Amino acid sequence: MAEITRRRTGELLRALLEILFKHPDGLQAGEALKQLEQRMTLSEYERGTYSTGSKRFDKIVRFATVDLVKAGWLVKSRGKWVVTDEGRAAWQKLKDPEAFYRRAVELYKAWRKATPKPASSDLEVGGGDEESDSKQVAVTFEQAEEQAWAEIETHLRGMPPYEFQDLVADLLRAMGYHVGWVAPPGKDGGVDILAWTDPLGTRPPRIKVQVKRLASSVPVGDLRAFMALLGDEDVGLFVTTGSFTADAKAEVRN
Repeated sequence: MAEITRRRTGELLRALLEILFKHPDGLQAGEALKQLEQRMTLSEYERGTYSTGSKRFDKIVRFATVDLVKAGWLVKSRGKWVVTDEGRAAWQKLKDPEAFYRRAVELYKAWRKATPKPASSDLEVGGGDEESDSKQVAVTFEQAEEQAWAEIETHLRGMPPYEFQDLVADLLRAMGYHVGWVAPPGKDGGVDILAWTDPLGTRPPRIKVQVKRLASSVPVGDLRAFMALLGDEDVGLFVTTGSFTADAKAEVRN
């Protein structure tokens, strides 16, 4: 990593956060790295690969984002990266790339100092100092998590719609709810599953579920149509393998 200066690292990280600003709900790590690579002019060193075939640029950025995570500026969850309010504030305040990254490193070191060290056997990745090994563990885990979630999403989106519907019903049962009805193939009137908190369904709330197995975002119109089916003692649960448009999210919050 000696070929990468602190200023250059700061430039990459600030550009990365600027990309993530456009995705308040998070962006898949792989897509974020792809957009960053397209946006920046890479040096010959950054364009290189390791003997394993992995891209040096990706590893450079991933290692540096560990500092951002421990600084509280970035959250990584289920393969997605999301900028925090603290990260936005730091990006706006620390406009000099070197100062930006320096502050992230300071916060990372403060986190390490305050965090109990794991047993040496937990960090036996070899070849580097303790800090580098710790970051290597974090990056390796992160990539494994990204791959796992990507495979889960691919599997769910590839399921036949009614199998996915049955899966949601089984999940509700596993959570302790009593599923009284699952829509058969054909028109369902906008409700796919009915569930209750007690076996006889005598105690409110009644849970109405709509299930959509799709890759696109659910529009506000579809959400409003479902909400119109909810009575005073109903709870609505809209399950999708996709996402929701900004208008749909605002509708629910209001």
